[in-house]
Amino acid sequence: MPVRSDNKPVTMTSQTQIVMPPHVSGAGRLLDEQLMAWVDMAASAEARRHARRYQVINAVVDNMGFLGPAFLDETVRIDARIIWTGRTSLEVRVDSFAESSAKAERLINQSYLLFIVLDTEGKPTPVSPFVPSSEEEKQEWTRAEKRQAERHKAE
Repeated sequence: MPVRSDNKPVTMTSQTQIVMPPHVSGAGRLLDEQLMAWVDMAASAEARRHARRYQVINAVVDNMGFLGPAFLDETVRIDARIIWTGRTSLEVRVDSFAESSAKAERLINQSYLLFIVLDTEGKPTPVSPFVPSSEEEKQEWTRAEKRQAERHKAE
C-alpha cells in the first residue's frame, strides 16, 4: 500500500471544487459532464497513488449514479478510494458530496471506476494488492468481485 512521507498508508484521495458559472446549466445546476470529469480525475489520482505509476487507464465506468444536484456556489467534495485489486487492474469507489452554507453535506453521486495499470511500454502490469480490513471494505470487495465476474461473462 502506498505511504505518505510520514509513513502512514494512503487510503483515500479527496478533492474539493467550487461550483462556478462555467460548471452549471441554465437552471444553475452542476452539469453532469463536469461532475463526471471531476470524478474521473479523483479516481485516476487514487489509482495512480495506489499503483505508484502514472500510467493507469480508465477501462470501465460502472454504475455512475446521480443521486441529487449541486448548485452554483456550492462546494463539492469528491472522495476516491481503492476497493478492489486484480492482477493488473483495480477498482475505485468515488463518493461526491455537495454542501452550501445553509445546508448540510449531501451525497450527490456514487461511482465505481475500473482501471488497468500499465508499465512504461503500455502493457498491463501487476498492481500491489489491496487487502480489505474493515467490514465495510470487505463488503465493497465482494461487490467489486461480482461486478468483475459479470464483466468477464459479457466478454
